[in-house]
Amino acid sequence: MNHESFTNRFLRSLKVEKNLSDNTVTSYRFDLRRFSSFIGSENVTDFDSVTQNHISAFIRILYDLGLAPSSIARNLSTLKSFFEYLLRNDYIRNNPAQYVESPKMGVKLPIVLSVNEITSILEQPDMTSLLGIRDKAMLEFIYGTGVRVSELISIKLKDVSKGDRLVRVLGKGNKERIIPCGEFAFHYIERYTDGVRGKLIKKQSKPLDSLFLNWRGNPLTRMGFWKILKQYTSSAGIKQKVSPHTLRHSFATHMLEGGADLRAVQEMLGHADISTTQIYTHLDREYLLEVHKSFHPFEKVRK
Repeated sequence: MNHESFTNRFLRSLKVEKNLSDNTVTSYRFDLRRFSSFIGSENVTDFDSVTQNHISAFIRILYDLGLAPSSIARNLSTLKSFFEYLLRNDYIRNNPAQYVESPKMGVKLPIVLSVNEITSILEQPDMTSLLGIRDKAMLEFIYGTGVRVSELISIKLKDVSKGDRLVRVLGKGNKERIIPCGEFAFHYIERYTDGVRGKLIKKQSKPLDSLFLNWRGNPLTRMGFWKILKQYTSSAGIKQKVSPHTLRHSFATHMLEGGADLRAVQEMLGHADISTTQIYTHLDREYLLEVHKSFHPFEKVRK
């Protein structure tokens, strides 16, 4: 019996025995699908081979990706219930989730903004000004892709493939990855490159291939983007301390809580060292595009 068959039997039992709502059952399905994807990447072919270490590593990944504590607790609760069901029905010999606890974090969990808060920030740039159009493009892009600020400022014109909405990113350790970008982000990137970037680059003499430029026509810096984000966060009335990494964590959280595949989100974020036990496999670009289109909140709502 494959993973999906076990999952379906478990979900049917929840519906019959506990009379759970459709939304709750759907959440359980997302959680189990995500976990099945994870153990698949660990070359675990059946649930009887899952160990406590596998589950602990999976929970740690959810923390590292910035998933809300309540969502992490729900994921663990789902796994505990699922493996209890498998054990009770003699599908497995031991319950690997029985003694797993949420890891104690020594540092404060990253802030994750709501979709409404993100939207408010993205609505702040003045679209009648050159820099406002540039800022809109940058904010849409960083939330639309989940890139690090260091990756954002390093992107070149040639790295952006407008035809298929893919971007080439050079991440940590000079590791290259190809990631999808949303329709709205690309719309504003085009608006910036077609009508603004050329006017900024005229302010200095040497040719530049950096995508995002400052008002002097030079490549934007990390500090420059921090200041821009701080300005718009303040004008949006958000009291929390927001950093570029906050947008990255928000991207990951919103994708995962929407039901996106864990491995696909990891591939987009470029998390090569998210767990010492995990081996990552290359995912088809068309599949990543489909995951992004299906689960990024702006792709689902801003139609």
